[in-house]
Amino acid sequence: MWAIVVAAGSGTRFGGAKQFAPLGGTTVLDRSVATALAHADGVVVVLAPGARWEPPSGVTVATGGATRSDSVRAGLAHVPEDAAVVVVHDAARPLAPGALFEAVVRAVREGADAAVPVVPVADTIKRVADGRVVETVPRDDLVAVQTPQAFRAPVLRAAHAAGGSETDDAALVEARGGTVVCVPGDPRNLKVTVAADLDVVRALAGAGGPA
Repeated sequence: MWAIVVAAGSGTRFGGAKQFAPLGGTTVLDRSVATALAHADGVVVVLAPGARWEPPSGVTVATGGATRSDSVRAGLAHVPEDAAVVVVHDAARPLAPGALFEAVVRAVREGADAAVPVVPVADTIKRVADGRVVETVPRDDLVAVQTPQAFRAPVLRAAHAAGGSETDDAALVEARGGTVVCVPGDPRNLKVTVAADLDVVRALAGAGGPA
């Protein structure tokens, strides 16, 4: 299994490159990569053009594109052709446990085209137009999707070869009729999007703040 860690975002909502933010003596990116590397034969980290980062042994660096999908495609180009399973993980989820990597990979090896971790939606969801609520959406069958997400490598390559841009790779596989299964996610597997998120992640990690 190979892993692609996507770290090419500009961090506009965070106010900077969140992947390099300090986290308990390391960085958000380094922690995400360490977990991926512990469960993969090799890891490709996709960085923004011009970003500087010293990769550890076993990690290849690729340059990302204008969209997340472009960045994943850039990472895929560095994954060996004989890789059977590819996991795609957002660097901004540094608390993803190793067990989650194992769970999505296991689901793919058992026959799924792709596997994604999900958690129930707790909040009431409303559809809004022009600042007015137009519908309250039933949440019984809604879930929030996390990474890491695992894929049969040929399926992921074919989905990206067809082009398109989505907020996650499973959507590209879905669009081609692939079978995407769900595994239980982890509520602690938060995504760092704004600065306040990093405070929560530090607390959960026991980091306590910048090192």
